[in-house]
This record gives sequence, C-alpha cells and structure tokens, in this order.
Amino acid sequence: MEATARLDPTMEAALRSLHDIAMPEPVSWMPQTWGWAVLATALLVMLVLAGFRWVLRYRANAYRREALALLVVIEERLRRPETRRDGIRELGEVLKRTALAAWPRDEVAALSGESWVLFLDAHNDDKAGHAIQQLLDDFEYHGAEVVADLPSNVCGDLVIAARNWIERHHVSA
Repeated sequence: MEATARLDPTMEAALRSLHDIAMPEPVSWMPQTWGWAVLATALLVMLVLAGFRWVLRYRANAYRREALALLVVIEERLRRPETRRDGIRELGEVLKRTALAAWPRDEVAALSGESWVLFLDAHNDDKAGHAIQQLLDDFEYHGAEVVADLPSNVCGDLVIAARNWIERHHVSA
C-alpha cells in the first residue's frame, strides 16, 4: 500500500482552486435608518429635562427638608416635661417659618389665631388643623406647669399634624 493516495488530476485541480471560508463582517449595532437616531436624541433630551426638573424640585423643597430636621429636635423637646413649653413655642415658629419660605411675606407674616389656622387648612389637603389649632389657641399661652402636664399623646398629635402639613402643603405655582 502506498503511503499517500494518488488523486486524479481533476480532483487535484479542484482542491487547488478552493479558498478559505470567507467570514462575513460582523453586524453593526449602529442603527441603519435616521429614525432611530431621532428617537435616541428625543429620549436623551427627555432624560435631560427630567433630570433638570428633578433638580429644580429638589432645590425648591429645601425649606421642607430643613423644617423636618428642626421638627425632629422639637419632638425630642416635647417628650421631656421640663422642655415641653419651649418645644411647643418652637413648633409654632417652625410652622410660620415654613409658610414664610413658601409664600410671599405680606401674605403670611400678619396671620395669627383663627386666620392662621384657616391658612394652614386651606393649603393642606388633609385638613388636619384641629391639633394645630389647639397649639395656636391654647398651648402657646398657658403657663409652663400646664403645658408640662399635657399628655404625651397630645404632643405626639401636634408633631404628627405639623409633619403632615410641612410634607403635604400645597404651594400653587
């Protein structure tokens, strides 16, 4: 037996004319039509606008975050009977400062008593002005011994009502 098989001349000519397998170019991920470019541009513009709007809203609500941080300190003061009167006074002050940050000074600064409670109720969807009305009408003007004897649930209700108003009040544009 022969070590190498002999091929006929036609087969040898056919094998010599073969070339390597040609691989096609990889398919491009770039869109082939201009519509996809327009869609991508529109999506990018919408994302930029949404981000810009989020930044504006975040900055516009800085006064709310500051008031809520102050409310945490006030809540701690309301838990202790010896500092409860100062806490109640500061709670009214934080509500007024929050309103002054959100509305024009001439619209808010002169409000007191019933007109202040009506203002708070008018700009809150929950209408949770009862606890705040107690704060404004009664607790601010009582002596320290009367306020120190308040049940803790009344002080808790005041903080909850103030927190709800700070978080949810509506400022018209």
